[in-house]
Amino acid sequence: MSLRRVVILGAMALGSFLLASCGGDADAEVVVYTGRHYDLEAAFTQFAEETGISVAFLPGTDVELRERIAAEGEETQADVFLTVDAGNLAIAADEGLFAPLDSPLLDEAVPANFRDPDSLWFGLTLRARTIIYNSDVLTLDQVPTTYEELADPIWDGRLCLRNSSNVYTQSLVASMIAHHGESEALRIVSGWADDAEILANDTLIIDSIAAGLCDVGIANHYYLARSYEQDPNLPVALVWANQDPATPNGRGTHVNISGGGVTRYADNPDLAQQLLEWLATDGQHALVDPNHEYPINSTVAPESLIADRFGVGFLQDDLDAATFGRLNPDAVRLMDQAGYE
Repeated sequence: MSLRRVVILGAMALGSFLLASCGGDADAEVVVYTGRHYDLEAAFTQFAEETGISVAFLPGTDVELRERIAAEGEETQADVFLTVDAGNLAIAADEGLFAPLDSPLLDEAVPANFRDPDSLWFGLTLRARTIIYNSDVLTLDQVPTTYEELADPIWDGRLCLRNSSNVYTQSLVASMIAHHGESEALRIVSGWADDAEILANDTLIIDSIAAGLCDVGIANHYYLARSYEQDPNLPVALVWANQDPATPNGRGTHVNISGGGVTRYADNPDLAQQLLEWLATDGQHALVDPNHEYPINSTVAPESLIADRFGVGFLQDDLDAATFGRLNPDAVRLMDQAGYE
């Protein structure tokens, strides 16, 4: 893996480095290790243009970047670690990779349930994982409206779900454990496993539903938004899960995050904190809009495609991201016990 740079010297190619033109002081640089891969270069370029602080970033998988930061120790190049899923952030915190931040700006911008209770990491984008369905096959009144309903044998052979090794699946199951306890969560997840065709990614789930291979599934909302960019008439629609607060399961739709924190041995912790604060405030649109995610900051409006197709508001499960992040190992064990592949 090699660093990519967004710097102030002008656009040029130099070995494995990626350079983009900005303005400012070349001596001010923050280094980001990122397991988030969507549209970061444009956001980092805008940050450099607005602040004069250049950004060098190293993309990779969450596991390899965590291992690299731990191995580098005090010699790490990383000032910031960005990644997806609360489980990944919780693991990084448990491994001692983050330094706590004192940032009233982040505390105001990021709701308490989407940041670490000890201010080690902060959510920056929202990713709703909800129920999708074939709108040519099912009318709205036939669509299941809760995650729990998908365990009903009526969906046997009609349900598509993502595999158990995926962090989004793990976090959803972790939230089920938090809300229902292990015994009831095991019953529900076992029902999912009995009913479902297990697929490798959300795009395959959407494509399979569109092709009529299954009628319903669960996916992150932005995968469906991306599909609409390719085909606005795609016969797949979304329903926000668990929306009736008058019912036992009316807690709201499961919402995950991407986010990050300042590393424990950052060379430039003040610049790193400034980058996180910018991403949570002035940089929200630059970060979330290209990938159709919802802003973490409630003062920022969602971009037009998801606002038009999915709406600007829905009942969200307010479970602390730190809680379902901490329950990740329990979720993995439970899915294995349920026979969920």
